[in-house]
Amino acid sequence: MAAPAPLSEPDAILARLLALHPKLIDLSLDRIHRLLAALDHPERRLPPVIHVAGTNGKGSTIAFLRAALEAAGQRVHVYTSPHLVRFNERIRLAGQLVDDAALSDALAQAERANDGAPITLFEITTAAAFLLFAQTPADVLLLEVGLGGRLDATNVIEAPLASVLTPVSIDHVDFLGPTLELIAAEKAGIIKRGVPVIVGEQQDAALAVIERSAARNRAPLFACGQHWTVHEESGRLVYADENGLMDLPRPRLTGAHQIGNAGLAVATLRAVEALRLPVAAVEAGIRGAEWPARMQRLPPGPLVGRAPEGTEVWLDGGHNTAGGAAVAAALGELEERYARPLVLIVGMLGTKDVTGFLAHFVGLAREVVAVPVPGNDAALPAHMVAAAASALGLTASVAPDVATALHGLNTYPLSPEPRILICGSLYLAGAVLAENLSPPA
Repeated sequence: MAAPAPLSEPDAILARLLALHPKLIDLSLDRIHRLLAALDHPERRLPPVIHVAGTNGKGSTIAFLRAALEAAGQRVHVYTSPHLVRFNERIRLAGQLVDDAALSDALAQAERANDGAPITLFEITTAAAFLLFAQTPADVLLLEVGLGGRLDATNVIEAPLASVLTPVSIDHVDFLGPTLELIAAEKAGIIKRGVPVIVGEQQDAALAVIERSAARNRAPLFACGQHWTVHEESGRLVYADENGLMDLPRPRLTGAHQIGNAGLAVATLRAVEALRLPVAAVEAGIRGAEWPARMQRLPPGPLVGRAPEGTEVWLDGGHNTAGGAAVAAALGELEERYARPLVLIVGMLGTKDVTGFLAHFVGLAREVVAVPVPGNDAALPAHMVAAAASALGLTASVAPDVATALHGLNTYPLSPEPRILICGSLYLAGAVLAENLSPPA
């Protein structure tokens, strides 16, 4: 067996930082405030911030915003999480992923300033990201919440340019609460006094919580269904608000849910005067936005080469019930355009509702092949994923890994060639992209 590859310098620092707090997740603002003060408050020297929270669609909405702003010639910082293959993916400086040298330097500065005090990995890496964003000139920072909102480490920004809330649904109940109202309250914690809040499509209970928070903070509200609408018509995206109608291209990103994400990005750009862009830039952003592991058609590579010739291999990191619904709807669209037998290769964490996720594929998937999520102690054993699928009436089996699952499909007499979706976890998606040699750029 080959010796494991040595850790890169950023990974070595990250491994040390991981030991600074016994819990991976411990929502609080006290530790991040202390560290930022020791670093001379880089969070106060950032370009204008668009702060994005929600359950599903945060990354895609940010991708649309970034593509449109960059099409208008603006320099854009981006902070997202988690990463898929390399930690560097979380930090984009004026359009480029941070390089190892700059990342190592920022992490080392944060480590020295923290001086061994308890702090979570997300908190200290967020502080390092703020250092990088403060040191590199840009026109705007697209800042994604890590978990929740109210007590998330990103919520130290006192006066963002805009607060954006994507659809809220049930997820992370151990940290955010068991009801939609409690979760929405945590997400709405990013709303700041007087700062416009742009809201994607919501269930009524979540919207009511957000509306109350906006009213308390005297934050102008720009909500889907009330102040703006978006829908698909004749293969185009039609957006409308009080300032008029926009006839835009359909997003390249697959799935009807991306219509809503694109609409939320457009609404954000139109709700804030400082963000108004030429129509051509908005069109280019909608048409050109990319976001890996969200209904992504995998390119040729070592892993895809294991699948039967002529198959489509897709990848999606959706992992909660609402994400399953969105992905199933996207697959339904593909089925209407060109029918193929659907095979799911699924790996999930034990903290997720595997039955709720898989239920959306009943009547759509021909077979489910359950696999482990590699390198993750919180992964649900593959046989339990298969049991949940079987309980729903889906044909299910188990494979030791994705490569074996793909290769095993060569023996199935499926005609035409199957459409394969690898799904259930962003951690699984990252492992797939790495093994296929197609990491995000």
